[in-house]
Amino acid sequence: ECPLCLLPQPPEAFPTLASCAHRSCQACLEQYLRLAVSESRVQVSCPHCPAALQPAEVRRLLPEPALCDKYEEFLLRRLLVADPSTRWCPAPDCSYAVLAHGCAECPRLTCGREGCGTEFCYHCRQPWHPDGPCVPVLPAPGLATPTAQPAQPEDSAHGEAPAQAEAEDIKVCPRCSAFIMKINDGSCNRMNCTVCGCLFCWLCLREISDVHFLSPSGCTFWGKRPWSRTRRILWQLGMVLGAPMVISLVAGIAVPVITIGIPIYMGRKVLAGLGVPVVLLPDEPSSLCLSGCQQCLSVTSSVLLSLFVSPIITAVTIGVGVPLMLTYVYGTVVLSLCR
Repeated sequence: ECPLCLLPQPPEAFPTLASCAHRSCQACLEQYLRLAVSESRVQVSCPHCPAALQPAEVRRLLPEPALCDKYEEFLLRRLLVADPSTRWCPAPDCSYAVLAHGCAECPRLTCGREGCGTEFCYHCRQPWHPDGPCVPVLPAPGLATPTAQPAQPEDSAHGEAPAQAEAEDIKVCPRCSAFIMKINDGSCNRMNCTVCGCLFCWLCLREISDVHFLSPSGCTFWGKRPWSRTRRILWQLGMVLGAPMVISLVAGIAVPVITIGIPIYMGRKVLAGLGVPVVLLPDEPSSLCLSGCQQCLSVTSSVLLSLFVSPIITAVTIGVGVPLMLTYVYGTVVLSLCR
């Protein structure tokens, strides 16, 4: 039975994958890859686990030759986008890429596609301008910053969202400039471009690391827009001034909770694992009494062991957590506040 369509299939209908041992029928895999390629996803994983499928497997499983050509194009485009020296022709209806290694001193580039020949600048990536400096190209309204959008009217009749509301959910990838739409379903602001694999923040449109939302950048994990400069400065000042009191309060609560909570938790866990206590009757054998004594001995020993281990866990937690919090507040936050 196929785990995707839940239909019985003959054994030969389940192709093998080199990346993992999961099996799905040929029809389900073809439909899955068809959707992935139509969404420009070239890093396709197994439908059952995060293991990535090899390009040879994708080409073997794709049913139509047109899909294989599109997959090859997306795969090549992703490799070119990852190269910082690649420049794309700005001419309309031309997606030709120029590998411009070492062209910073001589920035005049020429598209090599037959019938195009467009000349453009290496630095600003716009049509060649021999008589003037590079002018930064402003992003299209509604595609780069949420503040560029017109205000949404309050009297939207019959719940019909205006076109501006739809544009607020479309932005461009900071690395490859691919259009990306974010569904307004309360999801987080950590975005991953499926074309170039860039990990960026939806609010500030910058490439980020995993600690971007923990840094004092003004971007929140689930917020609708970045914090204002005043709010960000006030929050950083509050962290610097109130960090000793907050850290002391947290440590004062964590010490008794960990020290007392671990023995209580272990005693309850051992007691639950042993089952319901046995009620002895006069005519029952004495072996059941020994079982009850073993239960008490197991619970007592686990609690005593936890009482010995919990202070060590508390000391390690406080000894590591407090310096890390102080380093973050008086290191990262203070430097950001000075900037």
